Amino acid sequence: MVVNCYSPPLFSVAPMMDWTDNHYRTLARLISKHAWLYTEMLAAETIVYQEGNLDRFLAYSPEQHPIVLQIGGSNLENLAKATKLANTYCYDEINFNCGCPSPRVAGRGCFGARLMLDPKFVAEAISVIAANTNVPVSVKCRIGVDDHDSYNELCDFIYKVSSLSPAKHFIIHSRKALLNGLSPAENRTIPPLKYEYFYGLLRDFPDLTFTINGGITSIDEINAALKAGAHGVMIGRAAYNNPWPILGHVDTAIYGLPSSGLTRRQVLEKYQVYGDSVLLQYGLGPTVRHIVKPLLGFFRSEPGNGLWKRKADAAIQTCTSVKSFLEETLVAIPDSVLDSTFAQPPSGRGDLFANIDSFLPPPYRIREEDAV
Repeated sequence: MVVNCYSPPLFSVAPMMDWTDNHYRTLARLISKHAWLYTEMLAAETIVYQEGNLDRFLAYSPEQHPIVLQIGGSNLENLAKATKLANTYCYDEINFNCGCPSPRVAGRGCFGARLMLDPKFVAEAISVIAANTNVPVSVKCRIGVDDHDSYNELCDFIYKVSSLSPAKHFIIHSRKALLNGLSPAENRTIPPLKYEYFYGLLRDFPDLTFTINGGITSIDEINAALKAGAHGVMIGRAAYNNPWPILGHVDTAIYGLPSSGLTRRQVLEKYQVYGDSVLLQYGLGPTVRHIVKPLLGFFRSEPGNGLWKRKADAAIQTCTSVKSFLEETLVAIPDSVLDSTFAQPPSGRGDLFANIDSFLPPPYRIREEDAV
């Protein structure tokens, strides 16, 4: 197993389909040097069947390290082939998706969250992936699926997967998945958060590593989760929709490192160079709309944001370069905002996990039929 030289994954940005693409990850890395970044989930079949076009799906700039490739699938042969093909791209970890509730994935694809119902297969899949790579393999899952949502059932899943495979790191989305009747968006908000399940896992599996995901939206809450014992914290849409105050404080408030001192204007200048180089390189590939999409939350809650968004909506229709897009829109933002560095992190619900011990589930006991 390769031991990397990066900061530990105390903080990571969740894999989000159609969101955590190369463009977003480039912006995220400009803001934070130490956040762990995840790709969108890639189906093993996509990698295998696009073998002649892999750069489109797997290529990234060296600056994006540390970066994790998330793979989904239920065909062991394709998982093995996809892993071998991905090795060329030198990801720092491979993550196996057992949490996506999308009907395309958990329904017709028969993988994602549905795989939580078959932990022995998950262990086999992890073993196949691990046998074809020299980087760590982790698992991202929910706390349950449909009516299989008890704490003991979650523990059975963790126990079997960790006992039968090399997986020792689990990223736990602290909601269950409902595979019938809810959309993927509703599955992110409607099933209740049960953080007590996550902290019960910390107690009952002290030899494993657990990252918490779901409902955490501020730097204060990240630090509160770490203080309560979480080995890492993963944030999704909050880090996408409001990147400056979240990612901007990761290096200092989470990792205790000096600030880069970059201003919003400097980040945008660097991102513009990246964006226009991509447009020149790929021609009919990504459009200005695709490249500036990660910027649309860049000034959230700041003076001028409303006018900026209106100008951005119009500029996306006509601009042929990122430079021209920024020239047309940044007039809406005061210089004081553009030239500001990271301020004090906004205060969040820092007491979110203060009384976690009071509602932990009863300790897990391995059932005789689950012993391996």
